[in-house]
Amino acid sequence: MTSLAIVLVAPQLGENIGMAARAMANFGLSDLRLVSPRDGWPNPSAVAAAAGATAILDGASVHASTREAVADLSRVLATSARSRGQMKRVLSPEAALADTARFVAGGGRAGILFGRERTGLENDDVSLADALVTFPVDPGFASLNLAQAVLLVGYEWTRATAAPLPFAANASPPPASRAALASLFDHLEAELDRVGFYPPDKRPVMTRNMRDMVLRMAPTEQDVRTLRGALRALARLRPRGRA
Repeated sequence: MTSLAIVLVAPQLGENIGMAARAMANFGLSDLRLVSPRDGWPNPSAVAAAAGATAILDGASVHASTREAVADLSRVLATSARSRGQMKRVLSPEAALADTARFVAGGGRAGILFGRERTGLENDDVSLADALVTFPVDPGFASLNLAQAVLLVGYEWTRATAAPLPFAANASPPPASRAALASLFDHLEAELDRVGFYPPDKRPVMTRNMRDMVLRMAPTEQDVRTLRGALRALARLRPRGRA
């Protein structure tokens, strides 16, 4: 089975990256993606903390943005201790990883986002995800170390994939990649900007909500092509000289 991608967004300490890699190795995960690590990459402190899981660090990919890091994925989860005010499904690690394992067994590509050590994920990062994963910790002390969070996800991934899954791949259309969805969002938002759809003060919230709406539909690659074709057709009908 394809490995679940572990995406660390703007990690600060090399030691935390190394310990996260060690947690990944404990549970057979190998696809580590780093988004703008604060202290650059490679990082000697990460190697020292990895306790032998250097192959994962050597194979880690570095990305300039979260959007770039998840571009080839068709399902993305985001870890968070709060709802973020977005209309996302909120899942336990057990439910989220079991469902994702079935998705990957059917040929999909999936990953999970982990945020900055101090502040977690930003809203724009979360807007790229299909659902939130929240750990059942004490609300009075909900903060988890980055490596601890990766360890818990790895444990649930192993539980979900240890036995054959009662799920057979079929001929259903492939789900849209994150790159295809991001391109659709750019196209849709550009067209809406041209017709003055967004009140300036509400544009960020409205664009995130609309992205959430599309993600909840779980569109396929064909769905995205159809929607973009419809947008092009509508744009051609716009009278000349009008915005």
